[in-house]
Amino acid sequence: MEFSSHALVLRIGRFREADLWVRFLSSNRGVNTAFAFGGSKSRRRFCGCLDQLNIVNFRVRASRTGSFLYLQEGVLLRGPARLRHDWRRYGVALNCLKFIEAFDVPPDSAAPAFSLATELMDCLERDEGPAQTLPPFFRARFAFDQGYRVDFSACASCGASLDSTPNAFFLPTEGTVICPACPLPNSQILRISHEALRVFRSIRETAPPDWMRLSISPAALRECAQAIDAFIQRHVGLMWDEGRFRRV
Repeated sequence: MEFSSHALVLRIGRFREADLWVRFLSSNRGVNTAFAFGGSKSRRRFCGCLDQLNIVNFRVRASRTGSFLYLQEGVLLRGPARLRHDWRRYGVALNCLKFIEAFDVPPDSAAPAFSLATELMDCLERDEGPAQTLPPFFRARFAFDQGYRVDFSACASCGASLDSTPNAFFLPTEGTVICPACPLPNSQILRISHEALRVFRSIRETAPPDWMRLSISPAALRECAQAIDAFIQRHVGLMWDEGRFRRV
């Protein structure tokens, strides 16, 4: 098996003196790991492309037994300049890369994942807005695009519109939102203000540069982050722990 793909480099490690392993998000194959034999010394096959955050076109082949993948060559499409010198934005980017890697995107969901990930990297590289709010918003949108959907416009119990309600309640276990008029179930419940509902709808419908321009109060931001983390932990099975996302 052999394929070519645009890829975002998530992580790189060394396993022999001149050989590397590369974890990457492919635009058509999802998250994969492949070996780059001679990758740390080759100036012809991997010139300038084997660095974290780079967007590369890889040519990949499976081993004769099909037990592992290896990179035949890579061509650098673009790499960050600002991110490598702005440690705050670099930290935001790494947090998002760790989430992508832990999510383990399958091939049939690769296209939207790659599109969102590269859009986020371009946003961090070029836009001037505050970047610290991006990681939780990215996690939410990434999960939505991978099929973990939540309707933030109508009550899951009675169907009433949530556009004018001053607040609602998010149920992480069910992945639903209910209005104040409906009875609350005996499960984890998080209050969601009208402002936070507006933010969630914007995350679902707009792109990362628009998230940086959202006007959001600290209280609503806390509500969003708490709801996102609870939802991701319950439905995706990931939580942030000691500098990484781990399965729970």
